[in-house]
Amino acid sequence: MEKEKEWEISPEWQMLLTRYQHLNRVAKKGEILFAGSSLMEQFPVNELMASLGISSCVYNRGIGGYTTDDLLRTMDTCIFDLKPRKLFINIGTNDIGAGRVESLKKNYREILRQVRERLPQTQIYLLAYYPCNPQGLRATEEERAQAFRYRTNEAIRACNRWVEELAQEMGCVYLDLNEPLLDAEGQLKLELTMDGVHMYPDAYVPILEQLAPWLD
Repeated sequence: MEKEKEWEISPEWQMLLTRYQHLNRVAKKGEILFAGSSLMEQFPVNELMASLGISSCVYNRGIGGYTTDDLLRTMDTCIFDLKPRKLFINIGTNDIGAGRVESLKKNYREILRQVRERLPQTQIYLLAYYPCNPQGLRATEEERAQAFRYRTNEAIRACNRWVEELAQEMGCVYLDLNEPLLDAEGQLKLELTMDGVHMYPDAYVPILEQLAPWLD
């Protein structure tokens, strides 16, 4: 049997996790929590809520570069310490980008199983994966093809269908907020993205506007 590879944590992740741990000590429990990878970490939710006049208390514990495996290893810091009444998750896009869809499915179900077990009253919302657009990456065609080898809109749509099924299975709410982000070809609008995957801060405005009814 192959030995499980030791988890490697970067200095940047360790610094961010330590920061979150200290923030969790003073955070109000039972509020709203965002968790996931960079597309969640880079969601400037509190600043945009202030701009849009939304007064809910939302904590963001996204970490750039995270996969479902990484989140599983840090559930206390990223989720459980805050005991949220509402949890919004966007995790797995880096699994898709690495071609590890089966690992994504196994880990995502385990993430939800643990949340259901330890936080049975928490309402869980699973966000659809956002679209991508390879043309947004400033690189050669060869580099672009390599970067988006697995992270294709076809793969993203297939995974979104699975996440929707998973939400039904686990008693969660599935939220597809992608419509305002799509161009005529079903890709991420070029004007919204800095690298074909990650979005400029104001690109999250239509996402937050759709989320507003769920944020009390």
